[in-house]
Amino acid sequence: MPTDTPPNPETSPERSSGELIRFEQVTKRFGENTVLDHLDFSVDAGKHVTLIGPSGSGKTTILRLLMTLLKPDEGTITVDGKKLFPASEKERREARKQIGMVFQQFNLFPNMSVLRNITEAPVTVLGMSKDEAVERAKGLLDMVGLADKCDARPSQLSGGQQQRVAIARALAMRPKVLLLDEVTSALDPELVAGVLDLLRDIARTTDITMLCVTHEMNFARDISDQVLMFDAGRVIETGPPEQIFNEPENDRTREFLSAIL
Repeated sequence: MPTDTPPNPETSPERSSGELIRFEQVTKRFGENTVLDHLDFSVDAGKHVTLIGPSGSGKTTILRLLMTLLKPDEGTITVDGKKLFPASEKERREARKQIGMVFQQFNLFPNMSVLRNITEAPVTVLGMSKDEAVERAKGLLDMVGLADKCDARPSQLSGGQQQRVAIARALAMRPKVLLLDEVTSALDPELVAGVLDLLRDIARTTDITMLCVTHEMNFARDISDQVLMFDAGRVIETGPPEQIFNEPENDRTREFLSAIL
């Protein structure tokens, strides 16, 4: 795993400055339960933003909306100046190509080798040649410390190794935005530190915009440019990590942090 490596050109495409993601008055309901309530927030290109808050406060729903796994009931979501919602299915597919996500449960294809898990989407979705996809995948596997696992199946890997493959798979699409949804919650405790160290390296050595949902507060403190505290589908406090973790202004933020720190 890299420690003092320069940015990897495979994971560091040029980024424009300014706003990359915008939610405007976004509401999402599940039955009578309003999970997001007229949510407004934005993320600038190249920034690392962490969403914290109690379970059920809407954090993961935001990531799933950005991946178009869910649709909002109201409001507008824009990525890199292009409408994600409302938009046609074709427009959503194009916008989704700019977004990679790492899930809690890895979601690797069990019948495919590690290498093919990483090359499948670049070839089928981006139209990349197989040779280029393989070259990129091998470079990414080297970056995540699994260069010798190309031919292994997911079942032959530990949970930490599977999550590293999932991270490499997301990066293989050269996303502008990387979404991280509680990526260590399914791991045994002894495997958590290695995955978090890898993500710290990615945050430090690339300019990918990162939107992270986590209960790992030390990790959030380390990588974040901005922390958003959610409660009942709304952002109740936002600021740099040193402010949110050391001098939160909202009583609910103080109550939440005191319960988990």
